[in-house]
Amino acid sequence: MATYNTPGVYVEEVSNLAPSVVQVATAVPAFIGYTQTGFTGPSPSIARINTLLDYTNLFGQANPSAFSVDGNLNVTRSDAATNNFLMYYAVQMYFLNGGSTCYIISIGGYTTTTATGGTSTTTATVPAKADFEAGLSLLAKQDEPTLVILPDAVNLSQEDYYALSQDTLSLCANLADRFAILDVASGDNTTPTQDITNFRNNIGINDLCYGAAYYPYLLTSLNYQYLETGVQVTSGSSWSSDANGITVSQSTNTPANVLVTLGTVTSTAFDTTSTPGTLKINLPAASTTASAVATAWSTWTGASNNFNVTANGDGSTVLTAIASTVLQADTPSLNNIKSTNSALYNQVKVLLAGENVIMPPSSSLAGVYVAVDGSRGVWKAPANVSLASVVAPVVQISNLDQGDLNVDATGGKSINAIRAFTGQGTLVWGARTLAGNDNDWRYISVRRLFITIEESCQKASSFAVFESNDAVTWLKVRSMIESYLYGLWQQGALAGSDQNSAYFVNVGLGKTMTAQDVLEGRMIVEVGAAPVRPAEFIILRFTQIIQQS
Repeated sequence: MATYNTPGVYVEEVSNLAPSVVQVATAVPAFIGYTQTGFTGPSPSIARINTLLDYTNLFGQANPSAFSVDGNLNVTRSDAATNNFLMYYAVQMYFLNGGSTCYIISIGGYTTTTATGGTSTTTATVPAKADFEAGLSLLAKQDEPTLVILPDAVNLSQEDYYALSQDTLSLCANLADRFAILDVASGDNTTPTQDITNFRNNIGINDLCYGAAYYPYLLTSLNYQYLETGVQVTSGSSWSSDANGITVSQSTNTPANVLVTLGTVTSTAFDTTSTPGTLKINLPAASTTASAVATAWSTWTGASNNFNVTANGDGSTVLTAIASTVLQADTPSLNNIKSTNSALYNQVKVLLAGENVIMPPSSSLAGVYVAVDGSRGVWKAPANVSLASVVAPVVQISNLDQGDLNVDATGGKSINAIRAFTGQGTLVWGARTLAGNDNDWRYISVRRLFITIEESCQKASSFAVFESNDAVTWLKVRSMIESYLYGLWQQGALAGSDQNSAYFVNVGLGKTMTAQDVLEGRMIVEVGAAPVRPAEFIILRFTQIIQQS
């Protein structure tokens, strides 16, 4: 009570209302991976974004893929072994599946520049576990994120990937305010049983209730980004020769240039006025035979096999044989034929539009978590939901297959299946944490609901720190938490016919605390809640009855 020294009338306002619990955000993902821009180095960079446009403004686009197209119009990703950065596509799938606010942690760029002896060398970045560990360390300092996704981590070695997954689960458990969405790492998707076995053998046994795993990878409707200069268009050709030179017959299109070098004499002269797709290279005046040129070509094709050389009945001597004979053909890019061969250009563009990105499912699931939390609540299992921008799972899973995924009698490590159903599309068909045999934390929705309740109550109770540890403060805290749980019960998050069977809050001397607890400054509040659990197995029992009338 205030002390007054001057006579008069004073007004005091006394609050009789208990403070309230404000529920924390339930689904704010943090994506950790490599980006085109935005990495300032050597430490990871972090930003909070709300749209894909925010991402592109801060972190750029996908790393352009390179393709080659042969004479039979077969398309091959020529950089598939070195360019597997998935961050941009992952964020794209996240927003397409209902995502909103999220955090991006850039742990590196697509290329790495090193300086040696005054010379700078730029090479493609090789994903490293240490980069992701640095990203996790930065994430640990952020309070808002509640989900962790590692889209580029699947490009690590299996040993590093599963060690990183264990570290991620440990981080989530230690902070107790976030949940990990993991992928079953898959190489070529040809040995699914082995992929699942590797995952279960290497993920460990600690903190499994703080994460969920999904399988298999998804064939999305996204197209690879590419530059027209990075698409090489080649075709089969045939060569013939006569006394005047070598003729190149190209089956589809003429290369930008064909260069014939004989020792120190070079000729790029050619004649294309004969038949379409035919080049005639006029050799410089010297003396050799066409068969010598063909022999040299056969040696050179060990490095390039764009063309074939055939020596046609050349008994005459044209040039002197030179051991250093080299023939070189420049393969045109898609950009080169844009104006010279529009028909082929359009054909290739259509083919490239059919090259769809294959993605691990975690980023799509992050969008599903956000969408379900927003429309139903964190207590609703993020399952029986269709995935947007997905053509199909890369592995078809049957009921029998899923039985082994869903229930792991040996280690209890459940893996959630993504399945294609006729007339329904691609659905998320699993709702378990990795702790599939744990009755307390078997379901994702139960684990995430308690994460939400615990963190919300923890933050709301901070007002009581250093307050008097007496009945007045106890009543305020109990009333605050009871009011919050009552609201959850009304929304359907807690099970029970009445509020007394749905939750309880106890605090007080002789109830939750001893006199020694009070002397040592501890105020202990016990909170119990009965979460709703998903109906994972719907059993309809039918019985045939005898006619009654």
